[in-house]
Amino acid sequence: MLFSWRGGPGALSFLQSLLLLTAWEAGSGQIHYSVLEEAKHGTFVGRIAQDLGLELAELVRRQFRVVSKGRGDLLEVNLQNGILFVNSRIDREALCGRNAECSIHLEVIVDSPLQVFHVEVEVKDINDNPPVFPESKKRIIIAESRPPETRFPLDGASDADIGINSALTYRIDPNDYFALDTQNNREQTSSLSLVLRKSLDREQIQEHSLLLTANDGGKPEMTGTVQLLIEILDVNDNAPEFDQFIYKVTILENAFNGTLVIKLNATDLDDGANGDISYSFRRPVSPAVLNAFIINPNSGEIRTKGKLDFEEKKLYEISVEAIDKGNIPMAGHCTIFVEVLDINDNIPHITITSLSLPVREDVQVGTVIALISVSDRDSGANGQVTCSLTPHVPFKLVSTFKNYYSLVLDSALDRESVANYELLVTARDGGSPSLSATASVSVEVADVNDNAPAFAQAEYTVFVKENNPPGCHIFTVSARDADAQENALVSYSLVERRVGERALSSYVSVHAESGKVYALQPLDHEELELLQFQVSARDAGVPPLGSNVTLQVFVLDENDNAPALLPLPGAGGAGGAVSELVWRSVGAGHVVAKVRAVDADSGYNAWLSYELQPAAGGARSPFRVALYTGEISTTRSLDEADSPRQRLLVLVRDHGEPALTATATVLLSLVESGQAPKASSRVLAGAAGAETALVDVNVYLIIAICAVSSLLVLTLLLYVALRCSAPPSEGACGPGKPTLVCSSAVGSWSESRGLLGARPNLEITSCSSEVFLQGQTNVPISLQNTGLKTKLENIWALRRRGHSGSRFHLSPPPPRDFSGSSDLFAGTGGVPWVRAPGTGRSAVKQWREKPKRAQPQLRAVFSQRRRCAPLHRPAPLSQTAAKPPVPRV
Repeated sequence: MLFSWRGGPGALSFLQSLLLLTAWEAGSGQIHYSVLEEAKHGTFVGRIAQDLGLELAELVRRQFRVVSKGRGDLLEVNLQNGILFVNSRIDREALCGRNAECSIHLEVIVDSPLQVFHVEVEVKDINDNPPVFPESKKRIIIAESRPPETRFPLDGASDADIGINSALTYRIDPNDYFALDTQNNREQTSSLSLVLRKSLDREQIQEHSLLLTANDGGKPEMTGTVQLLIEILDVNDNAPEFDQFIYKVTILENAFNGTLVIKLNATDLDDGANGDISYSFRRPVSPAVLNAFIINPNSGEIRTKGKLDFEEKKLYEISVEAIDKGNIPMAGHCTIFVEVLDINDNIPHITITSLSLPVREDVQVGTVIALISVSDRDSGANGQVTCSLTPHVPFKLVSTFKNYYSLVLDSALDRESVANYELLVTARDGGSPSLSATASVSVEVADVNDNAPAFAQAEYTVFVKENNPPGCHIFTVSARDADAQENALVSYSLVERRVGERALSSYVSVHAESGKVYALQPLDHEELELLQFQVSARDAGVPPLGSNVTLQVFVLDENDNAPALLPLPGAGGAGGAVSELVWRSVGAGHVVAKVRAVDADSGYNAWLSYELQPAAGGARSPFRVALYTGEISTTRSLDEADSPRQRLLVLVRDHGEPALTATATVLLSLVESGQAPKASSRVLAGAAGAETALVDVNVYLIIAICAVSSLLVLTLLLYVALRCSAPPSEGACGPGKPTLVCSSAVGSWSESRGLLGARPNLEITSCSSEVFLQGQTNVPISLQNTGLKTKLENIWALRRRGHSGSRFHLSPPPPRDFSGSSDLFAGTGGVPWVRAPGTGRSAVKQWREKPKRAQPQLRAVFSQRRRCAPLHRPAPLSQTAAKPPVPRV
């Protein structure tokens, strides 16, 4: 501390002892200091940073600041050393008037984290104000007839200081007539009177001049004086007298203008004019009394003149004198103390400081959001204020000190639910009726990245036609992020994986911002029917969050593949040409050849039909082709007029839009029955190599083959006879055994590549009176075998439409609940037989679509009575037996 003091060593020691009284104490969360008023700039008050437990190096970073409501910048803190010092002149009398306690309340606020401390600095009084009289000269008129011990009231001096510094003592110049009398009352005011010690004699002394001196109790003491001019009158003997010397009155601060405060009554024993009394405020009159009250000079009534305010002034002291109208006026005096009673006429005041906004939604519960202080100018219960907050919000008010509150977080925040809170702070006093005030606090919730992007569906199905142009847009994915700003910015990317031997990114790509999915190359249904991949959506938050969605892209078939012709095993010709030998003796409906074709497409685009092109010149051909099987058969019996060389053009067409076609050339050579085939030198068109015609067959070789075939037939007949003699449950034979009379030739044929998934062995026997054809094959039925339906319908024995008496049976029997049961009729031994053709094929198909066993076997037996015919090679098995149903994608 630095002092500059003019005085002796004693004065300096006294001042130092006062300054050493500065200290702090911990109580109610508050630090106390004290400082003398009128201290110079820079005077040390206290080490506030140290006392608050704050580090000096953190003061600037934490924005250390001191707030003093309504006190200006009287005190400041040096942020370098943390010392609280006097910044400007402190006048206790200007701050607190004559209040016994005078202090400056400081709020010390630091951030990171937000903290508030309360500091009370008591301002100590020094004797810096001398006593002051209302007037420098006081004129007093006293009648000479006044008896001794008569009192004449005097206006005492006032001292702006307090305590011992304002304790006044009075003295008067020594004289024989007058003495001073001082009386103290319970209101801590002193009544000063001039007492007459002996009778006056105007003839001897007409005027007395006395000096009244007032001394205070300060060190050093200060004085004030007033000159008393006492004029001696010689007339009136009796002065007016009041009932009481002091009156006490109470009045509400909301009293209307003109309200009666008190009616005074003074009496005078004189008669006539000497007994007429006039009332007035005794001079000098304070401005506060003149502005608040008025007195009726005749009746002595005192009424309110202006508005009273308890918060401005609580007590009025009114001096009234009653003066008679004698030649020598005499006066009586009294004092009225008017106490103003408080009413609840001031609403609370709310102050909100240090808002920490916006508030992150992940902030911890208990974090201080704002500091709130409330005040009420009323007193007592009218000035007791309670604070409350809007209900059903995640915040609460916590009382920290007297009328100070902290707005703290009470529960977790979620910006996606509520992004902004409008809080209403209500302050209500304890008056009756109570008054309240409100203040709004807007709390904005700042977003954090706590929500991952979300797709509307977990999986999307997309249909794309094959042969799409490269870079075409096939789909758009969209994910929504409930966060805000950069936390809601979603970018899209592919989840890379391998598709066969290639990377997924070589097939498709996704736009990072729009989510549009593009096909980078033409897709081929025949190569890739389903492309399944995932798209990832990731936001721009820190750390980023993401989610995936699955896309199933089905490639739809287009008719982009023309039918392809298949070569037949054992058939002559090349380059799409088929060569067959046909005996002229065959009848109508005889199958002479078969055109086979496949289409790489699917559905309608792979459904093939066959059409025979008209012959050149418009000649009618003796052959026809089945619409859906490609089997070429005779339309009539062949005769000598038919050309020995028949060239047929078969047009194979699919059912796509537009339809694609292929053309097959079939070369038929008509030969007589028993005639050995001759070598043909014709080279088929477009053949890769020349194929020689049939050569003469060695007779011995034919005989050997027939002998071996005959043995095989005998073995088969023996096997059939044994089976027929077995119990009927085996179902190996039909209801009758045909008689077999073998003749010269027995032929056998085996197809190297069966369409039934097994190798069928077909035996053909030529007899003089009848032909018995028998075929047997084991067919595994499985739903995974997509061609099974077609293969079942391609059994050659079921497609011989020219054999009206044919029959076949199924073993084991089909289940009772299949829809073709009406086509069954009982056979020998309880074996069910199926009518054929037509209904039998339907029954087979319906039985296949309702499998009951894992590996059933199909056994078909075909018999036909007909005339003997030359031995011929059976036609190859067809791909399709009837018009297939529309395939499903």
